[in-house]
Amino acid sequence: MSIGHTLLGLLEHGPRHGYDLKRAYDEHFGQDRPLHYGQVYSTLSRLLKHGLVTEDGIEQGGGPDRKRYAVTAEGVTDVERWLATPEKPELYLQSTLYTKVVIALLSGRAAEEVLDGQRAAHLNAMRELTVRKRAGDLTDQLICDHALFHLEADLRWLELTAARLADLERRVRG
Repeated sequence: MSIGHTLLGLLEHGPRHGYDLKRAYDEHFGQDRPLHYGQVYSTLSRLLKHGLVTEDGIEQGGGPDRKRYAVTAEGVTDVERWLATPEKPELYLQSTLYTKVVIALLSGRAAEEVLDGQRAAHLNAMRELTVRKRAGDLTDQLICDHALFHLEADLRWLELTAARLADLERRVRG
């Protein structure tokens, strides 16, 4: 996820302080990985340097001065371009799971145990996500669905690999 583009998109709703941006980010996107304040301010500094945001005022109070940031026209254009550009599909052509299975076979270890252990870990993660999904709001449900679909695909691959294990063993041991 592009944090810079996300902050720009949040600023399209109106000028905000770094603290308010962090809270908005964490509320919408940071359930599992909230932003650190340093990351917010370093990103805002970079966006300011590139002309994508501007300072929209400073508020003085009991603590340190609080800068308010606003998105520029260039920043809006940058967000539009980012939204219109499809993400590159993540192709796991050389996955760690595959590597572990092959190494197990090459070393004479039980590849079935590798697959079984991974299957158990995936099923456990799916159970936890399902509980979280049931208790969550729509945002959490959509995030959990995304993760669950990826785990389901991995499980299908694990089952297919288990079914082809004898053929794979013959091939890698050549």
